[in-house]
Amino acid sequence: MGTENGVGTRVRLRALSRTRVVRVFVRGWRSTRLKWPRRIALVLALVVLVPIAGAALALRVNYAGEIQDGTRTRGQDAIWLGHAWVDGRKKDADLAAFAERVRGTGIRDLYVHAGPLEHDGTLPADRYPRARWLIDSVHREIPGIRVQAWLGDVLATEGPDGLRLERAGSRAAVVRSTRQILDAGFDGVHFDLEPLHSGDRDYLSLLDDLGELTRARKAPLSVAAHQIDPLPAAHSVNGALTGSQKWWSQEFFGEVARRVDQIAVMSYDTWMPLEGLYGGYVAQQTSLALEVTPEDTDLLMGLPFFHEDDLGHHENAETVPAAVRGTRLGLGRTDRDRKRFGVALYVDFAAQDKDWAAYREGWGER
Repeated sequence: MGTENGVGTRVRLRALSRTRVVRVFVRGWRSTRLKWPRRIALVLALVVLVPIAGAALALRVNYAGEIQDGTRTRGQDAIWLGHAWVDGRKKDADLAAFAERVRGTGIRDLYVHAGPLEHDGTLPADRYPRARWLIDSVHREIPGIRVQAWLGDVLATEGPDGLRLERAGSRAAVVRSTRQILDAGFDGVHFDLEPLHSGDRDYLSLLDDLGELTRARKAPLSVAAHQIDPLPAAHSVNGALTGSQKWWSQEFFGEVARRVDQIAVMSYDTWMPLEGLYGGYVAQQTSLALEVTPEDTDLLMGLPFFHEDDLGHHENAETVPAAVRGTRLGLGRTDRDRKRFGVALYVDFAAQDKDWAAYREGWGER
């Protein structure tokens, strides 16, 4: 009897233990079920925030340090000018004031908006009725400065409308438009086609065809370029997440640079929220571009001569002093003696006196 009672007691205890184990397991599972989403959210936040924090720290460090001597203008700078210079709105007095503004700076090229191109690549001649006046006046009033036609269009890379470079007929039309603009007297041609995805072989084919024409005419072929991947494959990741490609790979940037006489990096609209981060970003972009741009190609870094606040551009962060300092830091660290190097000012009609003063003070000759 005692033995049987002992066995029964042990069985009841084991059953009770199993019940407690099940209850504990259920409570733990419920608790875990509630915690897992929070843990996953925490992990995802860390995955996103830690690299961002690390990148931000790297950019801020990149903005520190001493600026090296000899990292000032080489007299090969440029400025983007609005359409008013060729459509009749600008007069002789405007040109005289502009000549006084740029005299003594390193500006050599004017990118004058003479487009836009039509979506089929053609360019109506009535888009630039006062081009001859501007070209002759600049050559007379500001000797040594070249007047390039700034042509561009929206590409149909992220939407249904725009210029389609995959069409041979459209590329041929762009070449004819370039011949047309050179016949009008412009010293060269500057292209800004956006959004242009990294690795676009049709764009490279167009540049090959344009290069044959401009070399024969002894005219510079210039392009505006997207920024370079700040992190490996950033353009691919951004494209997968948003359907848009903000950056080019460094390799593709180099392929473009080898096909042109001049490449101007649009080193603004960077999303940077702080001046120190923006300056560090420009220093990084300058170094990345220098590494793959041939020495016989002009490399220009863009300066933000405009003022607005939106997601891509913060006026208090993207300043001319920060861009100039970043450019000089990148130049000094990577290729201080590069001769064919400068800055490009975007854009004349939005510039303020303080922008011009910062450009002269930070980048001008001493």
